[in-house]
Amino acid sequence: MLASLLLATMASLAAAAPAKTATAPRAPATPGPTRPAPKAPPVTPPKGVEAVSLSGEPLPSPTLASDLREKLEADLSAAWSRWQQNPDDPDNVIWVGRRLAYLGRYREAIDFFSSGIERFPSDARFLRHRGHRYITTRRLALAEEDLAKAAEMTRGKPDVVEPDGQPNARNVPTSTLQTNIWYHLGLARYLMADFAGAAEAYRAGLDASKNPDMDVAMRYWLYHALMRAGRKADAVAILVPVDARMEIIENREYHRLLLLYKGEGKAEDLLEAAGKSGGDAVSIGTAGYGVAAWWIEQGESKKALPLLQRVLRESSWASFGRIAAEAEIVRMPR
Repeated sequence: MLASLLLATMASLAAAAPAKTATAPRAPATPGPTRPAPKAPPVTPPKGVEAVSLSGEPLPSPTLASDLREKLEADLSAAWSRWQQNPDDPDNVIWVGRRLAYLGRYREAIDFFSSGIERFPSDARFLRHRGHRYITTRRLALAEEDLAKAAEMTRGKPDVVEPDGQPNARNVPTSTLQTNIWYHLGLARYLMADFAGAAEAYRAGLDASKNPDMDVAMRYWLYHALMRAGRKADAVAILVPVDARMEIIENREYHRLLLLYKGEGKAEDLLEAAGKSGGDAVSIGTAGYGVAAWWIEQGESKKALPLLQRVLRESSWASFGRIAAEAEIVRMPR
């Protein structure tokens, strides 16, 4: 009932909006000399799936535990009611899209964010969220386009804290609109093997970060982007401020991985901790990809491949570690 009403309403919104000429996705940025960028999947996945992996595998909506699904459905219902009561409030449009995405209904979420872009063209939040979900669904060139535009729209403007849809243990939001834009823009470029462009985005994101959680998130991806761009000295310099005593609320895997890269700790211990009872599929993907990428950068690609394959087996397909593992495997020479 809810899905039918949502789709019908979005259809009416689309009919009322001015016609928009479709444009072809931009080609991925020119890759490095030895590793081609992964081929972009079809823009429209086959019927019955939410996305197509970078290797061509159909990806259905993720399976959720019944209690979690019940909570997320209730959250969506509440967001949907608020939107019905006041559809002219952009916050209400954003939250319907976000709640759809938390349920794994990414294609519907993208459609809803698109309707918001049509109605509120000066609000960069819609491009930020649609760009994020284009990454989830492996439409990387479209993600980069949205997020680069959002970065330009917010450049030089005051930043704002972005509320969490799935709060951390302390219920303290750690990210902002601009840090989220830079983070996801850097990721889209990194996944397309545009390592210089990714480094540029993550450097800007690091400058905008105001707490340890966002600091380590930006440093983690910036380190890898610099290493892949052949800037090892700059990458090593990124690690210098990282300290074991940093107070991290939610990005613990990024923090531990950065310490590993500094020579503090063992890869085996980090992987064991991520895989223990209580470790979720996102943590396994983050830790697994982080160790494998580090091994590749040390010239141990053969050692990294089994770990990347484990990430594909054990992590959530929506996690960034899983997407990065897909891109890594596709880039590996055959």
